[in-house]
Amino acid sequence: MKDSMQVRLSFGRNGLAVNLPGGFDYQVLEVPPLAALPDPVRAIEAALDRPTAGPPLAELAAGKHSAAISVCDITRPAPNPVTLPPLLRRLEAAGIARENIRILVATGLHRPATEAEIRHIAGEETAARYQVLNHDARNISQHRKMGTSRSGTPVWIDERFLSADLHLTLGFIEPHLMLGFSGGRKLVAPGLAGEATIKELHSSRFIRDARSHEGNIDGNPLHAELLEIARMAGQHFILDVALNKERGIAAVFTGEPEQAHCRGMEWVASRTLQRVGKPFDAAITTGAGFPLDLTFYQTVKGVTAAAEIVRPGGRILVFGECAEGAGAAEFRHMMTQYRTDREFLKAIEGVPVTIDQWQLEKLALATQKTEVLYCVPGLPEPFMQSLWGPGFHEPEPAIRALFDGLAPRSRVAVIPEGPYVLASASAV
Repeated sequence: MKDSMQVRLSFGRNGLAVNLPGGFDYQVLEVPPLAALPDPVRAIEAALDRPTAGPPLAELAAGKHSAAISVCDITRPAPNPVTLPPLLRRLEAAGIARENIRILVATGLHRPATEAEIRHIAGEETAARYQVLNHDARNISQHRKMGTSRSGTPVWIDERFLSADLHLTLGFIEPHLMLGFSGGRKLVAPGLAGEATIKELHSSRFIRDARSHEGNIDGNPLHAELLEIARMAGQHFILDVALNKERGIAAVFTGEPEQAHCRGMEWVASRTLQRVGKPFDAAITTGAGFPLDLTFYQTVKGVTAAAEIVRPGGRILVFGECAEGAGAAEFRHMMTQYRTDREFLKAIEGVPVTIDQWQLEKLALATQKTEVLYCVPGLPEPFMQSLWGPGFHEPEPAIRALFDGLAPRSRVAVIPEGPYVLASASAV
């Protein structure tokens, strides 16, 4: 049992300090310290020339006329300004003209990046010298039908990616609420997939499978589905990195997509997975700060990660700045349409998947199991009234509500980095 304590949470761009009352057994779960590479550019260059798996990039690029590169959008802190230049230099040195290189922002169904965000995503110099284009999942004319996966997913992929001679992806590897880990195959689908493909990948048959959760790829049907789609699209080469808490590059994984990504996932899991014993009675978590907590849609990921280590009937308080509000139009509509999680889950049974339904479904599965409270000051009032649990604009009343009636000596997890922390609890 600990006395009162102060903890700093990832929140927006500047973080948030909160005071916690005494009389409870706190366990702070932080992203384990990982040393940043002393010279990340040199490490990236070496990894491109001596990949984790498969042939070097220069060998793959030799004789090719064009290349397409899929990169993360503004909601992900991928270090594209660092990883892109060494890769681009090798493509040009291999004979691919600059005007034949496309950089595609893998938005999935997120909004397109603004011009200012494109400069942030790619880096000022790269954005000025190369084509950097938004993916638009809703524009079917920009996609090619690749067929259907073995399990029945219609596969539509951005034609600008497919029509290039060389297909490259740049990402980073972190825990993902359904897929186990991000990176690799995710930069093809859902990143560059059409709306119909994305909807199916986020359907209940994947979301409600017990194996579709943070840190797990064993038997994970969504992981298997995305691997199949990436093969269909002809993903040739990946450059994925692992990041430390300060967003510095801690490791680089390159080359043949499946082998290199597998090595990356193993590396991240071996260094970041925390086993916490029995589940906690309550958890304080976050949307991981900027850019992930720009919207409530993304902040949900902090809830789903914490739900993995909180007992049934326990409590979760999530902090997210939500400077851009709730999220896209479809998500905003659903948030205000259903009064309860039970009503929402019943309404989506046996009907076609709608855009952004999946994030609310993951939240509903968490709120069915635990009581969730929200400190989301940027969320407009109509949405605050629609939350499935108490919502707060200020941290102090949110903290008081979390501990109100909580038994003394209760075990409370404090997770300042929210979904960036990979933790598992023993079975109840």
